[in-house]
Amino acid sequence: MPVCPHFIAGQCRSCQWLEMPYSQQLDEKKAHLVQQLVGLDLSQLEWLPTYPSAQQGFRNKAKMVVSGSVERPILGILSNPNDPQSAVDLSDCLLYPSHFAHIFHQLKIFIGRAGLVPYHITKRKGELKYILLTESQINGTLMLRFVLRSTAKLALIQRELPLLLANLPQIKVVSLNIQPKHAAILEGEEEIFLTEQKQLEENFNQIPLFIRPQGFFQTNPKVAESLYGTAQQWIKNLPISNIWDLFCGVGGFGLHCAAILQEKGRNVQLTGIEISPSAIASASSSAEKLGLTQVKFQSLDAANFALVQNERPDLLIVNPPRRGIGKELAQFLNKLQPHFILYSSCNAVSMGKDLRELSRYQAQKIQLFDMFPHTAHYEVLIFLKRIDDKFK
Repeated sequence: MPVCPHFIAGQCRSCQWLEMPYSQQLDEKKAHLVQQLVGLDLSQLEWLPTYPSAQQGFRNKAKMVVSGSVERPILGILSNPNDPQSAVDLSDCLLYPSHFAHIFHQLKIFIGRAGLVPYHITKRKGELKYILLTESQINGTLMLRFVLRSTAKLALIQRELPLLLANLPQIKVVSLNIQPKHAAILEGEEEIFLTEQKQLEENFNQIPLFIRPQGFFQTNPKVAESLYGTAQQWIKNLPISNIWDLFCGVGGFGLHCAAILQEKGRNVQLTGIEISPSAIASASSSAEKLGLTQVKFQSLDAANFALVQNERPDLLIVNPPRRGIGKELAQFLNKLQPHFILYSSCNAVSMGKDLRELSRYQAQKIQLFDMFPHTAHYEVLIFLKRIDDKFK
């Protein structure tokens, strides 16, 4: 198990289960998942082995609260969100790749040179609120975002940026996100790019994906790659020609499924729905690079889209936020009756409630993916088939 000095000192408890043996963590998560399925017909359900994670260095993204002073910035967390004196520097956090520590050191120097005064919560003064750093696993390139209260320091940032990029040439995307509100909101609507490149390329299972600001992307790429690959394998031999991917994000699930079916000579239509325009832009780039022509990604509310459709997809993919798909959409799906449903969830409690509403469907396969080691959180993928469906 990783030995974390911040956990031992009681400074950071984000990894609540750090002292629990990893095998026990996986057992606890499996037991919790089983509990959420009590009362469902599991007579046809195949349980696949839990997919584990590396225990440290697995995150591709760091979200760092900036505190301290401009001369001595602190990148990490506030153990008390309303007390800047409770700052804990997590530049050496074991969840990040070890080389992130050098990057954070360079960013602290940059903060001083650009005069980016950390935002002081109680005084409501200062400019720099967060630093967001994301890395592509295929080539090690980085996206760097500064969350600022205003554009007041834009000229100074532009002046100092060339030196930062010379010291850290792996940084390919830099942007400023403007979040002027005094509220616990990570980012604002305005994004100002300071580099010509605006996205990072990623690749899971030979499927190109793109990471952009304000677009959700899984933070544990190795486990996410297995999650998408598993979905692809589960559906590759099924008679599918029309796919809906609701809450599609950057299109990981839908693109994996459409690509494998096209490989097998199927004429597949894919419709992806996601509220984030940034994520939709990424998904569209991926489809173009894959040469998928019968694909339509749209920036819409997923539930609102589905509830007004008349056509029926063969395969419906849902990867909802923690609240799940909800009773209204679940009951609509009972009436719409797609042949198959792939449901990916980061909250098994809401998923269990949704499965009880999906009364026309029976669970066929399930697998737990440990996306978030040392916490109670996990991802789960379940495959459902319409009860009276003739397809096997």
